[in-house]
Amino acid sequence: MIRINLLPFRAARKKENVRRQISVFFLSLVFILVVVVYYNMKLNSVVQRMENEKKDISAQLTKYDKINREIKTIKAKLDTLNKKIAVISELEGNRKEAVLLMDVMTKLVVPNRMWFTDMSLQQDKIAIQGVAMDERTIADFMKNLQSVFRDVTLKSLQQNTLKGQGLTLKNFSFTLIKGPLQKPSVQGAEKS
Repeated sequence: MIRINLLPFRAARKKENVRRQISVFFLSLVFILVVVVYYNMKLNSVVQRMENEKKDISAQLTKYDKINREIKTIKAKLDTLNKKIAVISELEGNRKEAVLLMDVMTKLVVPNRMWFTDMSLQQDKIAIQGVAMDERTIADFMKNLQSVFRDVTLKSLQQNTLKGQGLTLKNFSFTLIKGPLQKPSVQGAEKS
């Protein structure tokens, strides 16, 4: 009988299997390494792109912050100018109102029978002090005031005699509330 030694064949087959497994292992390792390197490069490019976007956004943010600060200063200046315009408008209205008030008062005065000694205006309240020839003149003046103003109140009425001339005059004091001023229709102002 012939004996055949199959051991070297089996050993060669085992070596070939081991070599194949090692080559598959190394090829798998190389493939995994290539995939990891590719994925890492892709992630690096994404990170780089995001960092560039972050720099661009921060540059835009600083630019817009500067613009926002300029807008705030412009708004502050605009508010200041609006306040100044409001004050100027109020002063302009008050300036005309004082002239109109004096015009109305001169038309309400009974001519050649009375004179003002003091007149003051605080907000809407007017205080008038003066001298008249008699009580009728003061009554006519009060009627004239009531045709234009509200809450006309006679505060005081005193008799005053001028020494050496023998002339008796009446000192009076009125308070009244100013409303919208209009041209008076005076009946008693033309009486003497």
